[in-house]
Amino acid sequence: MKRPSSKIREEIAKLQDQLKQAETREAERIGRIALKAGLGEIEIDETALQVAFENIAKHFRGGKGAATGKKDAAAGGSASASSTTVETGAGQGSAGEA
Repeated sequence: MKRPSSKIREEIAKLQDQLKQAETREAERIGRIALKAGLGEIEIDETALQVAFENIAKHFRGGKGAATGKKDAAAGGSASASSTTVETGAGQGSAGEA
């Protein structure tokens, strides 16, 4: 029994809405944690911050690579340099703003 394409489109729309809501909840949760950790006060390039978050995710996955190959390939060569920058910037406080 085949379903009409309109029904499939409705299901896709519902799933996209559910995905958007789940991503929003996850982003809010991680954002709250990041703010509690003081990341909101640090001026840091988004790319360097993303690399740092990818390293954190890798740590909690038990050293396994991230699921998104595209982002890892772009950030792979600079991961250690960027995480060093993040640690240095976090330790210096306002020196990164100068």
